[in-house]
Amino acid sequence: MISGTLNPVRKRLFVGLLSASLLAACLLLTAIWYITANPVRSMFDQVLLLALGILLLGGIVVAGFGVGGIVLTIIYARDISAFRGPMRVALNIFFPLALFLGRSFHIEKDRIKNSFIEVNNFLVRSKTLNLLPSQVLLLVPHCLQKSDCPHKITVDINNCRRCGGCVVSKLLELRDQYGINIGMATGGTLARKFVREYHPRGIVAIACERDLTSGIQDSNPIPVLGVTNERPFGPCFNTQVKLPKVEEAICFFISERSKLVG
Repeated sequence: MISGTLNPVRKRLFVGLLSASLLAACLLLTAIWYITANPVRSMFDQVLLLALGILLLGGIVVAGFGVGGIVLTIIYARDISAFRGPMRVALNIFFPLALFLGRSFHIEKDRIKNSFIEVNNFLVRSKTLNLLPSQVLLLVPHCLQKSDCPHKITVDINNCRRCGGCVVSKLLELRDQYGINIGMATGGTLARKFVREYHPRGIVAIACERDLTSGIQDSNPIPVLGVTNERPFGPCFNTQVKLPKVEEAICFFISERSKLVG
């Protein structure tokens, strides 16, 4: 069942920009067709533009099905397996264009990325994923640890003394409670290392909007539930996260049978 806590306005923002990106691609395709039809162009230029137009047309058709699949998934609140491939194409290929169009309309980049995360989370929650705890990976950023803590845990999160001074001890309690895997990443390279190491079938990722959007795209097709961190002291410094949201994401991935066994 899909959680009702998701904000439909945020989802509409990214879906709207995605649709506008598709329209912009169609206009570009029209321009390519017009230039190709111009007899002034050489045969080589015409063939090159025609090939580009065919590739663009294919991308538009697939992405069009993808945007339609996203809208239908949001409307009916259930996974439509036939549209999974086109939805990935629409989300990944047209995401940069959606960001560009958003900036053109003076929409904050983080707001667009937040909307992307909301759409992604909704699509993931529309699926039925009954995973074992060992198949779930919780990725957390190093900036959740207090900056003045003498026990640095960027190499090994188990170095945490669980003093309760920051949220890391609570995240370790969630790991112990549910039996999932956990990794503390200082960046995308280390996050990808944890993914290769644990081979998860579901990821709960805590990060800022920038790192979450890139992480969701890098982890594709592994489903990722993103939880944005809070930054009361600015980016990458003593950040915080709402634990109930993290626990809710973990519980979504783990089947009832697995929780009873654990």
